[in-house]
Amino acid sequence: MKVEPRRQTRFAWAVILFLFVGSVLNYMDRALLGVVMPQVRKDLSLSNADYGLALNAFLILYMVFYVLGGRLADRLGCRRTFSITLVFWSVACVLHSFAQGLRSLSFFRALLGMGQGGFYPTAIRGAAEWLPPQDRAKAVGLFLCGISVGTLITPPLVAWITVFYGWRAAFAAIGAAGFLLLPPWLFLHGRIRNAYGAPDPEPAFAPEELSQPAGGASVADVFRSRKYWCFLAARSFSDAAWYFYLFWMPAYFQDARGFSLEMAGKLLWIPFFCADIGALGGAWASSALIRRGFSVNSGRKTLLIPSALLCVSGGLAPFVPAPVAALALVSLTLLGHQSWSSNIHTAITEIAPRTGVAVLYGMTGAAGTLMGAIAQPLIGHTVDVAGYTPGFVGAGAVYLAALVLLLAAGRIEPIRRPARAAAAG
Repeated sequence: MKVEPRRQTRFAWAVILFLFVGSVLNYMDRALLGVVMPQVRKDLSLSNADYGLALNAFLILYMVFYVLGGRLADRLGCRRTFSITLVFWSVACVLHSFAQGLRSLSFFRALLGMGQGGFYPTAIRGAAEWLPPQDRAKAVGLFLCGISVGTLITPPLVAWITVFYGWRAAFAAIGAAGFLLLPPWLFLHGRIRNAYGAPDPEPAFAPEELSQPAGGASVADVFRSRKYWCFLAARSFSDAAWYFYLFWMPAYFQDARGFSLEMAGKLLWIPFFCADIGALGGAWASSALIRRGFSVNSGRKTLLIPSALLCVSGGLAPFVPAPVAALALVSLTLLGHQSWSSNIHTAITEIAPRTGVAVLYGMTGAAGTLMGAIAQPLIGHTVDVAGYTPGFVGAGAVYLAALVLLLAAGRIEPIRRPARAAAAG
């Protein structure tokens, strides 16, 4: 059924807006435990190493379902997969309020990872279904911005609920918020059904031809390329550092810097607000440079290199005497991290052949989650034995390693098929 272009565009951005809200809720449910970790640890008699194991349970299942969720979205479409994952992770978040010890907390955390792992592949699928190629980057940037918005509003909201009603009520309330999104999401697709004759129409804009340019690499060629593995490792290292700040930074300011839960609620939104600035500013700045004549390689690296160096400053946070100074260093780090992320994520798609962008990008995300999962129990044990300082120093060093890998990868340009293979082809 033919739909008037303006109405089609309105439907497209309505879908993207719902997915943005889904991104916000996704990260609120994910970040909640970090805010109330001291209270949960005390009530459930957990060590920091135990907390690290619970985080590990989340990340392992998140990694697995990051891949499986993408396959599910390809089979069922964005509408049904988003509905399924939203309900699943919202129920899992509410179940945290019934945790009685490490086993039940880890089990509920694993369920949360199962539900949330499929969301971002589903969101990317939604962008591909509804937007033409020139607008899809805007949607992806909006989803990434939702990450920072979710982590920004979680500390004050969760702190307020916990102070008055306890941490169990915080899980119940924040988790239940996901159910509020489901009715308007289904109502929107009722409108889409009326317009198109189907709730899951074929992509609103005809997909571009995925022709392979002469000399272009196959996915197998990419797997033999040092460039791809350098980019995969660079993203993996920086993702592991992000998980450290997401899961351990709120507890650090309460345990080591003397913040009360009320202070945490009032102040710990600041680093994530800075992360929002980094996400939007980093993407906009590199794109502006490219529009002004910079090559893709120089435009991206002009932002990637200083962003990585800015992230190193977080390693100094435990050594400054004033808590406000430590908060400022962490804020600069998260600003730099999201600026780095917006450009490294884009660069990964720019080196991959058009026929393999999704699978190759997805592998870098799974690898970053795996590295974060491996790190959590180690971080927990280290905090129990030596405090938070080694974690901050390690996170700062990780960005230096990521920067070295970026430079070792060479130019940001499409990977080409090896000369002998091209000649044989």
